[in-house]
Amino acid sequence: MAATRADLFAFLDRLGIVHRTIEHPPLPTVEAAMAIWGGMTGGFAKNLFVKDKKSRLFLITLRKDAALDLKHVQAAIGASGRVSFCSAEQLMEHLGILPGSVTPFGVINDTEGVVTVVLERALMELDPVHVHPLENTATTAVSADGLVTFLRATGHEPLVVDLPLLA
Repeated sequence: MAATRADLFAFLDRLGIVHRTIEHPPLPTVEAAMAIWGGMTGGFAKNLFVKDKKSRLFLITLRKDAALDLKHVQAAIGASGRVSFCSAEQLMEHLGILPGSVTPFGVINDTEGVVTVVLERALMELDPVHVHPLENTATTAVSADGLVTFLRATGHEPLVVDLPLLA
């Protein structure tokens, strides 16, 4: 059974990670979220769940306004060949979340450690980092260090890299 938002918050609390969450209507896209996030500071994340030619899974988290160059991202993340988006079924199977709610917190459900988490270096230089807490009806702020601590505690050593962006 997939972790709930309450499970996530309890895990963050056990790790001593300070977090702040605001509730809001469902926000399936970054564009919809901007109406809610407008006056808040920090880095707002968008997330892509992709696979490579060998079916290796990657969760890429980057700044909301960064346009990732999907044709050239494989070198930066260590993928084999071009990447493509995973299905909703794969998202639920590996991260226990629905489309529109993709978040690095989803790896709390990846107990087999098959997902590689990739964090954009520029996002990690912003504070705090804002992501969904397993569902798109809230946004949770944590420090960049807190996010890395969470990922490591779930067995996911993140790759913090400069990602290729479209001009």
